[in-house]
Amino acid sequence: MTAAAPLGRVSPVADPLLRIEDLRIEVAGNAIIEDVSLAIAPGEMLGLVGESGCGKSVTALSIMRLIAEPPMRITRGRILFEDTDLLSLSEKQLEKVRGDDIAMIFQEPMTSLNPVFAVGDQIAETVLLHRRVSRGEALARAVELLGRVGIPSPATAIHRYPHQLSGGQRQRVMIAIALACDPRLLIADEPTTALDVTVQAQILDLLDDLRREAGMSVLLITHDLGVVSNYCDRVAVMYGGRVVEEAPAPLLFAAPKHRYTEALLRTIPASNPPGTELPAIRGSVPPPGRRPAGCAFHPRCHAMIDICAREMPPLAGGAHKARCWNPAA
Repeated sequence: MTAAAPLGRVSPVADPLLRIEDLRIEVAGNAIIEDVSLAIAPGEMLGLVGESGCGKSVTALSIMRLIAEPPMRITRGRILFEDTDLLSLSEKQLEKVRGDDIAMIFQEPMTSLNPVFAVGDQIAETVLLHRRVSRGEALARAVELLGRVGIPSPATAIHRYPHQLSGGQRQRVMIAIALACDPRLLIADEPTTALDVTVQAQILDLLDDLRREAGMSVLLITHDLGVVSNYCDRVAVMYGGRVVEEAPAPLLFAAPKHRYTEALLRTIPASNPPGTELPAIRGSVPPPGRRPAGCAFHPRCHAMIDICAREMPPLAGGAHKARCWNPAA
């Protein structure tokens, strides 16, 4: 797999737009997210990757304060949007942030779009919530946004209902809603799930074009390392509710350090000879209540050493950090 060239954007440590510090989220006393710290610079696309159950979506939802509380509970940490700790805001204050400064695209548009309202009305609703404009101006903005995301005949499309659109078009409507108020941070949670390969590429190209045009930061949550290689500036790999590796995308793809990242990269079709069976990672991600002592990946790791089963390694390193006692590189 050939990694994308560096995009030459602002260093992630210089005045980040979003900073997550030492985040811990529990359910019934078990940590499902632990010791998670991340930063996203203005205009940067950060890829958050890992298998299902690693904690990617819960981390993303916590930024928007959309996790189910209860049973989930944030017990430690800060989520700073510029200098504002989002965890300290009231629900009313959060409503001003959601959809305005920070917007989110969810995995399945059919469950996110309201089936009984035309898509134009749903876009306009977001505009009316955060901007002092008339309904006519909000609908005009909806037409503009549908055109911007590549929906044909947008002036007609605003009157259509979600079931009258294709899967790719519904996802474009979700992007239009997310962009309605020109957010500074866009969280995209598996935005191409269930779409065919051609439509996936179109959606990802669209997101990349829009973030470059607007200087918008993007947190892209995905399990697809090929997508990360092509679109992201930096990558954070999660396993067992923790970040286990973080690096600029070219560095991570050229020389992964954590054994989990190394194993994930081996599963990419492009990294294997044509016609060969793709290697699988043995076992599965342990649930929060049954995570082993030490490094949570050690029961699945071919390179574990004794200390891996006893002690959790720190996330160590400079630009390329890894949480591994026996790193690959």
